[in-house]
Amino acid sequence: MLAMLEFAMWSRLSAAAVAVLLLSAPAFADVKERIAALAPSGLVLVLDADGNELVAQNADDPFVPASVAKLVTAWLAMEVLGGDYRFKTRFYLDDDRVLYVRGGGDPFLVSEELALLAPELLAEAGTEPFARMVIDSSYYPADLRIPGIEATDEAYDALNAALAVNFNTINAVRNGKTVRSAEEQTPITPLAIAQFRARGPNGRSRISLTQEDPGIGVRYAGELIAAFIEKAGGGVEGEIAIGSVPAGLEPVYVHNQSRDLSEILRQMLIGSNNYIANQIFLEIGADRSGGPVSLEKSLAVTREIFAKHDLADAIQLVEGSGISRDNRFTARGVARVLDGFAPHAELLRGTKKGSRYKTGTFSGVSTLAGYAKTDDHGDVRFVISLKGGGKLRFRLLETIERGL
Repeated sequence: MLAMLEFAMWSRLSAAAVAVLLLSAPAFADVKERIAALAPSGLVLVLDADGNELVAQNADDPFVPASVAKLVTAWLAMEVLGGDYRFKTRFYLDDDRVLYVRGGGDPFLVSEELALLAPELLAEAGTEPFARMVIDSSYYPADLRIPGIEATDEAYDALNAALAVNFNTINAVRNGKTVRSAEEQTPITPLAIAQFRARGPNGRSRISLTQEDPGIGVRYAGELIAAFIEKAGGGVEGEIAIGSVPAGLEPVYVHNQSRDLSEILRQMLIGSNNYIANQIFLEIGADRSGGPVSLEKSLAVTREIFAKHDLADAIQLVEGSGISRDNRFTARGVARVLDGFAPHAELLRGTKKGSRYKTGTFSGVSTLAGYAKTDDHGDVRFVISLKGGGKLRFRLLETIERGL
């Protein structure tokens, strides 16, 4: 009798399972058909949390990720540096009150951060004017070049540097030769005025600091730091120069970035900031191998982590922002990265339904990847790559959200 009851129960369960499959199979087919109708040549991969394929259209075609590469950089940064990591900027003072500033690659040394930094520096060094300021930017080699960064005035082409303020850009308003800051929190400096007169358009705009002479960005950082020191009650009497911290001199003050790495990654992913992404990518190598930073060090660490996670053939990364078209990803490689980054999904931009995503856009390239909220499968991993149509990728995401 017991055996018969067990058999009957098993039969009912099996019938229920078959019924679910019969109901879900048309739903799967319907989603696949809608995706194929919307983007027949598009790449779409959808996996559930266990790695089961729900949709796989052209999923084996390698693609240029554009800014979806920032997802990989964020995952690598969490693996190597950790979410509570903080960038540091060190200040030194000699017996002649010469202030030395050693940049540590802080990607978020913005005006609001300098407003916090300056009073803390003066609390340690005193308010008597500094004789002059020397900027030590040796943590980044002078010949550092990031693939895909071009010599333009565009903010997305800003050079990476050991010490740079406001993402190595100037945001100003120009009317003929008259230049004023476009930001209430950012004082205008002589170098900013000269640069904007030479290269900035009329009206409000943000430009990158000149590519021909990386030292201009370093000196501008010094000018802006000096302006905030003055606002805090101190001053710099002499010149601002580029040099080295004397051997044996100990820091008088070490500034820890007020934002931890998790918050910086959130800002980087939402704003899709190329400068921040590559500052973080360069720190990954230096943290493991020591300074100065180099692209080769970071790529070596990347290869090591990729090999550990079976990604060596799935993701080709040449820099951390996605600005280079030499980056090549596979959809299944991105899906494995999404598995690893899942605990930090809240750092990504969200849809009304609660899906989380990162976009990527180039001329002829439109990508989208992240975590879609679905009724029947919970959070699924998705990767979309199209040859155009930025809005279409979100229609595909909506189809995934509503149909699975």
